[in-house]
Amino acid sequence: MTDRYCVFGHPVTHSKSPAIHAAFAAQIGEALEYTAIEAPLDDFAGAWRRFVAEGGRGANVTVPFKEEAFRLCDTLSQRARRAGAVNTLLLGKNGLTYGDTTDGVGLVRDLKRHGVTLAGVRLLVLGAGGAVRGVLAPLLAEGPASLRVANRTAAKAEALAADFRDLGEIAGGGFNAVAGRFDVVINGTSASLAGDLPPLPDELFAAGATAYDMMYGAAPTVFLRWATERGARPVDGLGMLVEQAAESFFQWRGKRPDTPPVLEALRASL
Repeated sequence: MTDRYCVFGHPVTHSKSPAIHAAFAAQIGEALEYTAIEAPLDDFAGAWRRFVAEGGRGANVTVPFKEEAFRLCDTLSQRARRAGAVNTLLLGKNGLTYGDTTDGVGLVRDLKRHGVTLAGVRLLVLGAGGAVRGVLAPLLAEGPASLRVANRTAAKAEALAADFRDLGEIAGGGFNAVAGRFDVVINGTSASLAGDLPPLPDELFAAGATAYDMMYGAAPTVFLRWATERGARPVDGLGMLVEQAAESFFQWRGKRPDTPPVLEALRASL
């Protein structure tokens, strides 16, 4: 019987995950089935249980179910506990559900693939929602000189930073309080989806800075266009998507895919 995996979301028809995992499986020579399942908004746990009853072995979880996935797990990885969310579910041989989050490690690996060193840098992260919470621990583990979280609601950024202060030099505040120049600026807001830009000072980027948007598209996002005009090197989040998927695949199958050819094919399909 072929092992079954899926991605849960609502909506989920746009997901690139089935194509990514099919490519990983073909590359490594694994026989598995990976589909997209739109779970009901009021019964994510039921959708997972039904999938398991039908032979499901593991799943990716996207919006809006990452916190619900966190709550249904029997065992959580340390990084999932810090994030308060889960994007990877694994059914153990004992029948228990194990939860992990691979978003942060996916982001860090993609930055490294682009030659971005995080150790000793001044790092700015835009946004204070679940996407940002999920990546702060892996970013701080790289040893930046400082990490600032900026958000439209300053109190939310301050509270989020306080949750991670034991891991490194981190502070939070409003967009209007952003001062100085940064070596790496990561946009973790959803503004790019609406074609909007957070209110940021023009003098944001240090010489040789990298601007990273967790969002991606066929064309550069408005944030990346704005950053390029101010001298930063633009990088979108497509590589993060592939790298977090590769980490999930490794959790399930114990084999790590070669991501560059998969990313190249996905980029060409946009």
